[in-house]
Amino acid sequence: MTQISEVSGDATRTNDGRIIPLVCVAHFVSHFYILVLPPLFPFVREFYGVSYTELGLALTVFNLTTGLCQTPAGFLVDRIGPRSVLVAGLVIGSICLSIVGSIPSFWLMVAMFGLFGVANAVYHPADYAILSQFVSRKRTGQAFSIHIFAGFLGTAITPAAMLILQQWLDWQGAFLAAAVPGLLVAALVMAQPAALFEAPPKPPKKAEAGQAGWSLLLSAPILLNFLFFVMITFASTGVVNYSVVALGEAYGTPLTLANTALTVNLMLSAFGVLAGGLLAARTSRHEWVAAGSFAGLAITAVIIGTFDLGTALLFAAMSLNGFVNGLMQPSRDMLVRAVTPDGQFGKVFGFVTTGFNVGGVISPLLFGYVMDAGHPRAVFFIVAALAVLAIGTIIPSFVRRRRAEEAV
Repeated sequence: MTQISEVSGDATRTNDGRIIPLVCVAHFVSHFYILVLPPLFPFVREFYGVSYTELGLALTVFNLTTGLCQTPAGFLVDRIGPRSVLVAGLVIGSICLSIVGSIPSFWLMVAMFGLFGVANAVYHPADYAILSQFVSRKRTGQAFSIHIFAGFLGTAITPAAMLILQQWLDWQGAFLAAAVPGLLVAALVMAQPAALFEAPPKPPKKAEAGQAGWSLLLSAPILLNFLFFVMITFASTGVVNYSVVALGEAYGTPLTLANTALTVNLMLSAFGVLAGGLLAARTSRHEWVAAGSFAGLAITAVIIGTFDLGTALLFAAMSLNGFVNGLMQPSRDMLVRAVTPDGQFGKVFGFVTTGFNVGGVISPLLFGYVMDAGHPRAVFFIVAALAVLAIGTIIPSFVRRRRAEEAV
């Protein structure tokens, strides 16, 4: 039991320097994989002769299996270790993309995206287990911040990358090429010495088990945070998955230009996360940051849905939309922490983040229906309405702060 304490500071720094980039690269790939299909919507839709609603079914199945498998994946991580689970997720995801790119069958594609969702379910449990157990305590916060940034960066480059791959290789070749990074990262993880992932975990605290189960998770503050995450997903899905096709049908925006605007949006989201982390460290008024960010999302979405902005103004509006979305992320987590009892943060955070999957299951069908009905501008108006509704889930945080200040 003295193995960890006997490791020198230099060795600990070396281990951190190997583990953090490794996990962040895996998170980068996971976010890249989440968005491989939407940039290719027009090509896949034409090839199979299906509707946007039917294409949305693939994303719905993906989010459904991710949501169902995320908690079991966490149990598996605890049982056999995060390294094996992470490698399995990377390999299975790559195999799914290879099959989609190799065998021309729409329903097989939908099935593969279901299995793709199972693979996607392992990343957060495995990544956070590795960062929590094997990164030195003083660098854990920094590791989490870089981890989030890497995921956003992976999302940011996906639209342009998939479009370039499609132009070079057609859409099926693009899926085959996208399978390669997962295999490379899996090989990189397996190439690391096993000792890097063998620090003994802390023994579980039996006293805390069952003290705050479903009664805590179904309490009003936690349920509001759950709805908060659902609204975040709805709002971001409209922009990330459907803005390219919506801009094209509403204003005739060229595909290359619309994808570039989305890439800028996602890139600014990544840097917004870093700015949001600095802001969250300097203020305790996280509800104001979140509410202001949602207001920014709503305003920019209304502007994009109302006006044909042209290249420069479209880039500006999409950039601001992405930045405020990223800015809100760290404060989002702090709001969850504020209503979570000591020792229950993992349980609560695991529950509320299933809101991502709930939103991911429903929103593709909603926005796909809107597109099929011939109302592309409505995509942005729905995003704005959902952002405003999300502010409503934060109101109790304002009330709690006011009561706390009055009690002082």
